[in-house]
Amino acid sequence: MVQVESVRGPVPVDELGTVLMHEHVFVLSEEIRRNYPDLWDEEQRVADAIERLRALKARGVDTIVDPTVLGLGRDIERVARINAGVDLNIIAATGLYTYNDVPLFFRLHGPGTMLDGDEPMVDMFVKDITVGIGGTSIKAAFLKCAIEEELTPGVERVLLAVAEAHKRTGVPITVHSSPAHRTGLIAQDVLRWEGVDLGRVVIGHSGDTADLDYLHEVIDNGSYVGMDRFGLDILLPDDQRIASVAKLAAEGLSDRMVLAQDASCHIDWLPPGVREQVAPNWHYTHIHDAVLPALRDAGVTEQQLTTMLVDNPRRYFSMGKEG
Repeated sequence: MVQVESVRGPVPVDELGTVLMHEHVFVLSEEIRRNYPDLWDEEQRVADAIERLRALKARGVDTIVDPTVLGLGRDIERVARINAGVDLNIIAATGLYTYNDVPLFFRLHGPGTMLDGDEPMVDMFVKDITVGIGGTSIKAAFLKCAIEEELTPGVERVLLAVAEAHKRTGVPITVHSSPAHRTGLIAQDVLRWEGVDLGRVVIGHSGDTADLDYLHEVIDNGSYVGMDRFGLDILLPDDQRIASVAKLAAEGLSDRMVLAQDASCHIDWLPPGVREQVAPNWHYTHIHDAVLPALRDAGVTEQQLTTMLVDNPRRYFSMGKEG
């Protein structure tokens, strides 16, 4: 039976159930948090996270895929502590999140640097996948990288490291992208050149655009499109996001879409109260409370919803493991 690693251990892919494919538990600036502890209440935040995830479970969600990696404040032990308080599968990632340069830790060694040598990120990512994250036995089940406005040397270096780690381990890839800058296509070009099967890739945040020509191009290249920022109306209103999903589903492309909100229990990129003010619908239960009813009203069938929420995630984590 094909299994996928989760924070609580291996889970048969057939038991993942309803999956939201891009949700964070926390997005944190760890160096700030550790040095200014007055900005963080550990017990309160853990309790709040458990409550929020239990509410999500009560809506019928069985699994979240959490692409929190280096650069986003990943703390797998904290996530495990939270997961112990809620009956939900949390699938962890490895990789590195940057829009521009690599962290200074990598600046002087690795391909093309002053000291040159092999890419250290590859072994780090592979260890997270095959041994465990942060000295634990919790293994990453997929790789995450980002490309926002352009392919900088640092971003390209991460993409190449992710591609190599993918080829060594077989785990799939999720890419943070910017449809406004059409960078999903750039990521596909790099990954394809490196020998990655684009059918193993989600081009995240594709739902930030209503440009169906762009979405068709990403899909035609073989990848899933992440319609994964419902509730972030400041980037694109939900009615346009819903219309795009409905149109693609009507074209028979529900098997190329995955759904999520890119929400979190807490993100410290915004001052307290700002998220609730500028994006009041950006939270875990928005899809089940509002988006799924709206999709049904727009003509999306129950089978198509099951395809996007159940079948596609299962296939994404199964490819390359069959037999």
